[in-house]
Amino acid sequence: MIVNSGLTDQLASFSAGAHALRIDNSVRRIVKTGFIDTVATMLAGRDEPVVGVMRRFVAARGASIADARVLFSAERVCARDAALINATAGHALDYDDVALRGHPSTVLVPALLAEGERLASGGDALIRAYVVGYETWAELVTRDADLHHLKGWHPTAVFGVIGTAAAVAALRGLDAVLARHSLGIAASLASGLVANFGSMVKPFHAGHAAASGIDAVDLAVLGMTAAPDVLEHHAGFLAALSPAGRMDRQTPAAHLGERLRILESGLSIKKYPLCFAAHRVIDAILDLVHGHELRAEDVREMHATIGIAQASMLRNHAPRTALEAKFSLEFALSAALVAGRVSLAQLDDAFVQRVDVQKLFAAVRISTTDTIHPAEPSLAASDRLVVELRDGRRLDSGEVPFARGDAGLPLQEGDLEAKFFDCTEGVNDIDTRRLLLHLQRLESVDDVRMLAE
Repeated sequence: MIVNSGLTDQLASFSAGAHALRIDNSVRRIVKTGFIDTVATMLAGRDEPVVGVMRRFVAARGASIADARVLFSAERVCARDAALINATAGHALDYDDVALRGHPSTVLVPALLAEGERLASGGDALIRAYVVGYETWAELVTRDADLHHLKGWHPTAVFGVIGTAAAVAALRGLDAVLARHSLGIAASLASGLVANFGSMVKPFHAGHAAASGIDAVDLAVLGMTAAPDVLEHHAGFLAALSPAGRMDRQTPAAHLGERLRILESGLSIKKYPLCFAAHRVIDAILDLVHGHELRAEDVREMHATIGIAQASMLRNHAPRTALEAKFSLEFALSAALVAGRVSLAQLDDAFVQRVDVQKLFAAVRISTTDTIHPAEPSLAASDRLVVELRDGRRLDSGEVPFARGDAGLPLQEGDLEAKFFDCTEGVNDIDTRRLLLHLQRLESVDDVRMLAE
């Protein structure tokens, strides 16, 4: 036992006490949504070039342990390498769910599936461990008064490592001392820069976080120790993320496990395979396209008003590749006008480089507002799009506070299943219908190895 004297101790004790968490059906429903969405995006992204790089990287290391499957295939590697590859695949298309200023499920789910396969864990244990990881992430990310993205930190990579370590420690049933060492080790492995958005490194952030979280637990179990106050120390994790000193290092995590943040923040499910910062504007342009039968040649100018952090993330104003286009509001608007939709089919280098798509980039104007969305501080309170037409008409979307699929505007019934099958349409070596059925009743799965089989 350890005495709960500081934040690191409190989070470690929370992880060690995962068996006592009260998990009701509303929590299970959110967690299962995260598992279903992540598995879908993993399979959709499995042939992306960055995933090939990860597989070659793992193969070159020549590890002989084969604990877990790679992307539900016959290929087996050690659990941390499976998490590395699978989490990278899940984030490769930037189509995975959003919460806590980042992408929690694309880190937590691959790590827990890999570890769960190694341990022959039941589905209910994975759900419980996911909640521990989510709540740990939520407790830390909300302590900063400033936006991580504007400081250059990618929250998925930075907080994902610690969230994964807490979740994996819970899944393994580690005591509070080992859990504390796991968190301390993970804190020194946390990294990931916004400047790498629009490159292969961005999805690697998720893979690195998932694998490093497992590494941290492995190292703690083998005897590596860490500082007992690494999260709250004046030269520790939270302080390092906030050079301005606007980070709360002192307030106790008094409500851990009592008031679950996952019920307050939930998960936002993406309808489009682009950065979530663009989704409200995409909804706006698609509504105008379909409501007014707009064509590209009708448009003179498109003026979007978005948040400051959103503009920072949407950094590519003249993308030439699909990777770059995922972080381009110019591309999002142009694709919607040219194709009438923004889907996986448009996230293709050839489509991005089309003359009619590239030509529209010059018609986009972007302004920023310093308002903050109460549920997601990396977004403005609302976005707005005004389209000026060549015939003199002016079309105004009005204020758009939520994207479709946001936790505040959830997907309609059947939309998640439709996304799952859209993502897995070309997957012929896996019984995807059976896989989805098992994920939908994950709490009843006795051994998660059956998911891979």
